[in-house]
Amino acid sequence: MSNTIVIIPTYNEKENIDAIIKAVFSQDKQFDILVVDDSSPDGTSDIVKELQRDFPNLFIEIRKEKNGLGAAYIHGFKWALKKDYNYIIEMDADFSHNPKDLIHLYNACAIDGADFSIGSRYLNNKINVVNWDIKRLLLSYFASKYVKIITQIPIFDTTAGFVCYKSEVLKRINLDKIKFVGYAFQIEMKFKAWKRKFKHKEVSVIFTDRKRGTSKMSGSIISEAVFGVIKMRLQKLPK
Repeated sequence: MSNTIVIIPTYNEKENIDAIIKAVFSQDKQFDILVVDDSSPDGTSDIVKELQRDFPNLFIEIRKEKNGLGAAYIHGFKWALKKDYNYIIEMDADFSHNPKDLIHLYNACAIDGADFSIGSRYLNNKINVVNWDIKRLLLSYFASKYVKIITQIPIFDTTAGFVCYKSEVLKRINLDKIKFVGYAFQIEMKFKAWKRKFKHKEVSVIFTDRKRGTSKMSGSIISEAVFGVIKMRLQKLPK
């Protein structure tokens, strides 16, 4: 058993899941993997179960319904905390996050002393995104700028979904009080960790848009991020 678990949420990722799992397990450091599948009708979970025969440190949790990325990650966080992992990493299934960067996120916490580390597409305002159209790129970039202005959080890539948390951070954040499910989930997690005085470090990564499968981006997710941030900023943190 590794001290680090990589949580990969899935919904209809049969085109990517075999390759991403094998890529994570091919890294020099041993990472365990938890796939949180939202009952994908395309058979994603069947592929994972087949791979479990070869990889004893591959785990899967199947949720009955698809009710948001945030809910899937919270399910995974709670599972990982019960298993006493020291480091818990969020990662997409579609190779937009490079498995080779896992070690850099881990080292930022385990060696450099950060409480949570962020795979940043926009560190120091330098854009590292490949294969996005200009509309989506500008939307994402200025969304992070907007969040930084509204919340005053000193993070360049506030909507990043490639993040490593020390278990202490997730224990201190009341996961049952997390309100958002889409992009705003990522913002809320970082905001609450920062407000609780946890140290962060951004690690520059190159984000590459998926080549296979379908993006889960939607207008409601963007709306949640834009309007939810103001509401989040004005509310008091739960104890």
